Amino acid sequence: MIKKISLFIAIVTAVVGVVKVWERYVAEKSLVIISTSDIHAKVENFPQLATAVKLSRDTVLTMLVDAGDRWTGNAYVDMAKEPRRPVIDMMNELGYDVATLGNHEFDDGQAFLGHINSVAEFDIVCANCLSDTITFPQPPAYKIYTRGGIKIGFVGVITNYDRNNRPSGKEESYVGLRFPDPQQVAMEQAEEIRRKCDVLVLLSHMGDDMDHKLAQKCDAYDMIVCGHTHNLVDTLVNRTLLGQSGNNCKRVGVTYVKMKGTKIQELKYDIVELKDYAPDPFFEEWVERLHDNEALATPVGESRELLYRVGLAAWEVDAVKRATGVDIALYHRGGIRFNPMPSTQISVGDIYGLEPFSSTIYTMTMTPAQLRQMIIAKYNDTENPKESHSLDIYSNIPYTIYVDAAGEAVDVEFVGLNEDQQYSVAMGDYMYANYKGIEAENVATEGILLTDILLNDLRANSPIDYSNEPVQKIEKR
Repeated sequence: MIKKISLFIAIVTAVVGVVKVWERYVAEKSLVIISTSDIHAKVENFPQLATAVKLSRDTVLTMLVDAGDRWTGNAYVDMAKEPRRPVIDMMNELGYDVATLGNHEFDDGQAFLGHINSVAEFDIVCANCLSDTITFPQPPAYKIYTRGGIKIGFVGVITNYDRNNRPSGKEESYVGLRFPDPQQVAMEQAEEIRRKCDVLVLLSHMGDDMDHKLAQKCDAYDMIVCGHTHNLVDTLVNRTLLGQSGNNCKRVGVTYVKMKGTKIQELKYDIVELKDYAPDPFFEEWVERLHDNEALATPVGESRELLYRVGLAAWEVDAVKRATGVDIALYHRGGIRFNPMPSTQISVGDIYGLEPFSSTIYTMTMTPAQLRQMIIAKYNDTENPKESHSLDIYSNIPYTIYVDAAGEAVDVEFVGLNEDQQYSVAMGDYMYANYKGIEAENVATEGILLTDILLNDLRANSPIDYSNEPVQKIEKR
């Protein structure tokens, strides 16, 4: 009897082993990777995301991943009782598997990030964020999962191209941290773990332009989930798919993977609009509870027409000029987080969503030559290509940037300025701290929050009346 039982166990064990070998090395398998990036706390779209994820999981083996910048951009999340926490709680509920870091993860400092990462129930990987601090434990470079007999590796990287070999943001947030070149680190990681994976994915927050350069040099990654630049990307470079689904969780990337044994038979990427999905009731109620915030929902004023980034910039620089009494007010494109504003009716929460960085104002005196030098330096910036070679600096003074045949800025012509005169100038603290080529005199920090300026200006001047037509231009010379 004992011999029969032993024989039966041996047969079952052998059969199980054969099945596992078949599944691993012969069987056809399918996997879907749903990806987000640059969510910027726009959890209003999570009810649709929840429905899309559930439908996918009901159909096929599914993983859910994120390429960074999970917050900064929605006052109801960023200024919640536990700041930033709602987006992480919702991602936990959605069942995210893995994510990398974006530059905005550091907006509240590394100690805060270390804390909030500890409550994330998904893995956070970043190969080129090296920490010597106890407040922010260094994340692992990669994570390998086995799902349905498929071994999937995820490597994470973050940009170091924004400012002095680190991401953009306040310098104090990065003390004790180092950010080696993400392309080089991504290639090194691929060399180390490629043989351990059937599918190798890079979660990248360095910008799709840099991802494209990486894929030209390195074909070890099957897929790069791009972030940071907010673009829509669906392209193949060498043998690597590059995919990016924009920002604010309006869309998701869907990567379809078909395997035969350990080999990829088909790899396809689609960008899927979430507006086509019915909202999940549980998440819809969650978002409604989050919006039940009287202080943020209070109306402040209105605009005569729906303002896009250019119109918002025109209002912001005018508001700063009125508040400080300067001749010229400047603000940068990246600091204007709505395009367009959600509505012509503007609430307190809308203002904090428009300007979520707690920016303060610097004043100084500059000549037209000094203003010209700053604008040209920003336009031709090679260290931060995400913001260069485009109109980045808005002003209440109209001007034209002239570019040569190679597309480089060579001159700036101002309307109404005297070249021999000094002018009083105001700009945000981010511009003053990070933009190159700034030469000025009589520099002073005013200690005024831009959000306070905008709230006060809207109360005093509602309804505001601005055009979405630009007053700054770029022309070939």
